[in-house]
Amino acid sequence: MGVYRGVTQDNVTIQGGTLYDVVIDADTLQINGTTVNSTAAELDAVADVSTRLVSATAATLAVTAAAHGDRIVVLNRAAGVTATLPAATGSGNVYRFTTGTAVTSNNNIIKVADNTDVMSGSLYVTDQAAGTGTEFSTTTTSDTITMNGSTSGGLAGGILTLIDVATNLYAVHGNIIATGVEVTPFSATV
Repeated sequence: MGVYRGVTQDNVTIQGGTLYDVVIDADTLQINGTTVNSTAAELDAVADVSTRLVSATAATLAVTAAAHGDRIVVLNRAAGVTATLPAATGSGNVYRFTTGTAVTSNNNIIKVADNTDVMSGSLYVTDQAAGTGTEFSTTTTSDTITMNGSTSGGLAGGILTLIDVATNLYAVHGNIIATGVEVTPFSATV
C-alpha cells in the first residue's frame, strides 16, 4: 500500500493545488483518511457524463435503475413511446423524461409497473402557442402520464421527474409542453 500526494497514479488524478492524502490498495480507496465505499458502477453513474441523455426511439421502453436512473430519458419517436417504470420500492431512484421529438401520432406514455403503484404530485402543462399554462394534480389512483402531442403535452421541451419515494409510490413534478386548451395528462390505466 502506498500513499501518494498530489500526483497521478493508476488513473487517479489529484489536482487543484490542494494537498490530499490518497491511499490505494487492493481493497480500499481512502481520501484524507475517509474510506470511499462506492462501487465502481456507482462512481461511474455520477462521473460519466457521456451517458446522461438516453434516447428512447422504440415503441416501448422498460425503464431500469441501471440504464435510466439519474439520467434524462429523451422521448425521440414521433409515433410515441410507452415507458414502463420499475416497481416502486422506496429506492430513491430518480427518473427524468423530456420530449425531444414531438408526438405526431399515438402518445408518449409513462406508466407504473403494476396496479399497486401510483403517482402523487403535479405537472404544469404549458400551452406553447398561447404562452399560458395550467397545473394538474394527480388523484389517489393516478398511475399513468399520457402526452398526446397537443393538449396534454408531447411537444419538444419541458421535463418531468418521477422519484421512487416509497413502496408503491412515485412522486412526480415538472413542466410539459402542449398546444391548445390544456387537459390533465394523468389517468389510471394500469
